[in-house]
Amino acid sequence: MLNSQSGTASQLVSKKYFLHIFSIVFLPMLLAAVDQTLLATATPSIVNELGGMHLSSWIIIGYLLATAASVPIYGWLGDRFSRRNMLIVALIVFSLGSIISALAQSMSVLVLGRIIQGLGGGGLMSLSQALIGEFVPPRQRARFQGYFASLFAVASIGGPVIGGFVVTYLSWQWLFWVNIPIVIFAISRLRSLPTEKSTHNKVDIDWTGLILFPIMMTTLIYWLTAGGHGFAWLSLQSAIIIGTFVLLTMVFLIQQKKVRHSFLPLTLLYKKEIYIPLTSTFLFAACLFALIFFLPIYLQIGFGANASTSGLLLLPLTIGSITGAYTTGKIIHKTGVPKWIPVIGMSITTVAFLLLGLLPPVPALIAGLGFFCGIGLGTVMPSTQLLIQSLAGKANLGRITSMASLSRSLGASMGTALFGALIYALIPNFSDNSSIEFLLNSPREHIINAFQIGFLVAAIIAFCCAINAALAPRISLYDLEDKW
Repeated sequence: MLNSQSGTASQLVSKKYFLHIFSIVFLPMLLAAVDQTLLATATPSIVNELGGMHLSSWIIIGYLLATAASVPIYGWLGDRFSRRNMLIVALIVFSLGSIISALAQSMSVLVLGRIIQGLGGGGLMSLSQALIGEFVPPRQRARFQGYFASLFAVASIGGPVIGGFVVTYLSWQWLFWVNIPIVIFAISRLRSLPTEKSTHNKVDIDWTGLILFPIMMTTLIYWLTAGGHGFAWLSLQSAIIIGTFVLLTMVFLIQQKKVRHSFLPLTLLYKKEIYIPLTSTFLFAACLFALIFFLPIYLQIGFGANASTSGLLLLPLTIGSITGAYTTGKIIHKTGVPKWIPVIGMSITTVAFLLLGLLPPVPALIAGLGFFCGIGLGTVMPSTQLLIQSLAGKANLGRITSMASLSRSLGASMGTALFGALIYALIPNFSDNSSIEFLLNSPREHIINAFQIGFLVAAIIAFCCAINAALAPRISLYDLEDKW
């Protein structure tokens, strides 16, 4: 069995020992994935009570943006200090955001609570996966990857299902209150894990980078979210915002190259074997989360489904994602070569999105096509995660895992923002002051047309993901085990 104190993954581990570690990090991972999408089906009910329709996308975007801003920081700190203790800190911050969200009396306060949740959520997924990576070598990680991908798929897509039932039979505030006992139990389980002593006696914290990065991401996401209805895309305000983002990005990259202890692993990110899988992760997340967040709204507004029914219609997407992830793990475990799996998978997703945009909309057909979208989307996360962790080696495990989480969060934020901006821009007379009643009373054909155009745009993104994955070099994971 593995030496838990040293955290070495050079030996094979038993399934029983893996499940012991997995059961400890299961709850933090579950919270991170569920709360990205939990409010998808609950959004119409929340808007009905709190108002602020134009801010509703920020319920999701605010969480994802805060996650994107904080995840590399957790990875950087986790590689230098105790990952277990940093995970406990992330859980405490997450619970604070849950309490603020549950007590919110306005949409602005709810968005603030979600942002604080995201600041904690940034460490939940990446630190949990890094802890597993310490104990399980690459060739076995492929065997167990189905556990991670299935958890992520069930939690991400099951979130709207849970949210729909809770809103229908209780109230949306319970979506946040339930997090508190789960966090308490998760912390008690984590305290049973041993901690590694840091090998870094003195570390200079990259304060400039820590400040620049979230400002840079906030600027970009605001431009994507508000463009088209908060201001015209081809306006002076739009040019100033995107110009500010470009300037901040240039300053940030220059600063990261000069600083000795940068929290972004630039030397790794410049490698083709790393940045291509990360780009695939970004594009995959843009498709997945746009579908998860807006498909329930499409079903509720376009077809009159209630929250619980629209959540249930996402189950085929969940089943498809689990099927794709499980199959991917099995293939990689046998062959050790992950390259062509996401290419085939995202090609299937591309066709499914095209059919969603072109065929006459029927709820049963939409659910069935969701299954095929899920199969393709389920192939990306396990294949890319295994590849980049194996290439980076154990010394950079925390930071490279955080880069995967960062790419996923950024893709989810931008996909949701772009899809939302496009949909609302295509609905006639929609404005920042429009309410949920306005959408419910809008002609059905306008709503359906807007969403079908959105699905066609998602098909383009999925196709780009397939092409990008095809550009990756062919690498066998079993040739990389000397890094471990």
